[in-house]
Amino acid sequence: MRNRQVVLASRPRGPVKESDFRMVEAEVPALQEGELLTRVHFLSLDPYMRARMDDARSYAAAQRLGEVMIGGTVAEVLESRNPRFRPGDKVVGMAGWQEYQVTDGSMLRKIDTAAIPASAHLGCVGMPGVTAWYGLTRIGKPRPGETVLVSAAAGAVGSVVGQLARILGCRAVGIAGGKAKCEHVVGELGFDACLDHKAASFPEDLRAATEKGVDVLFENVGGAVLDAALSRMNPFGRVAVCGLIAGYDGQDIALRNVRAILVDRLLVQGFIVSDHPQVWPQALQELAAHVAAGRIRWRETVAEGLESAPRAFIGMLRGENLGKQLVRLVREAAAAGPRGGAPSPG
Repeated sequence: MRNRQVVLASRPRGPVKESDFRMVEAEVPALQEGELLTRVHFLSLDPYMRARMDDARSYAAAQRLGEVMIGGTVAEVLESRNPRFRPGDKVVGMAGWQEYQVTDGSMLRKIDTAAIPASAHLGCVGMPGVTAWYGLTRIGKPRPGETVLVSAAAGAVGSVVGQLARILGCRAVGIAGGKAKCEHVVGELGFDACLDHKAASFPEDLRAATEKGVDVLFENVGGAVLDAALSRMNPFGRVAVCGLIAGYDGQDIALRNVRAILVDRLLVQGFIVSDHPQVWPQALQELAAHVAAGRIRWRETVAEGLESAPRAFIGMLRGENLGKQLVRLVREAAAAGPRGGAPSPG
């Protein structure tokens, strides 16, 4: 059996290019005792992968050249010599950008796809959902009636943040790129307002939508968007810094509105959700309940086939996706999520 894989061919200088990746084939090794063979059905594409492509100091080791690109996956067990897994089991893991994986199962989590589609376990009921849950509830600590502002509100993380804020009785205001995304955030996800940071009127729109100020800021972008948001913070506000995607290609994202942190006595905390494994069971349980009850809706942008991963990844970094960006490697019978969680084409 041959296994197609996408490896990192070169480190990007500036924006990522398709030539930074290379498709290779490798033999699938025979199973040893305690191992299992899985076939990847869905591959998750996430902004953190861009930072891992650089050989720079970070919270995790850099992606090595010539090795399979890192990435979260939903897979099906094909063969097993591990008593914890049986053929047919669906599992979430980190198989990366490849079609098959031989593993000892230590990093796999079995999932039930009867009520929640497999792909959602890479989005709102997966790492992005837990990221949203942790940053909002553990750092933001919103109280009913407060205003929560979230950048990249149409993305996999930001979309969940705003919906959780509404569930907690808060006013949810999003920031997104483009009119269509803002309409989706308000019309389909239920935010109270969403502002287009590309619009010339963005500063005035932000002031109007946050007339009473901002109590919790969930930051995914950085740069000018973060500076604008800091200008609207209330005294003793909380800022959860999840991502700084505006600077992932080397752009200048120097913080210019530092004064607001002191004047408004803000709590500003960066976080990486993998540092907090103890919260995952509670977060996943609550997120699954919200999804099953229709309180959290989601959208997916799905590219087809492993060969489409580099182009889809580049598009995600440019903000071309709506909701969670996935690559589908195995086509199954279409299954709409609870109350409108159906994927959209890539």
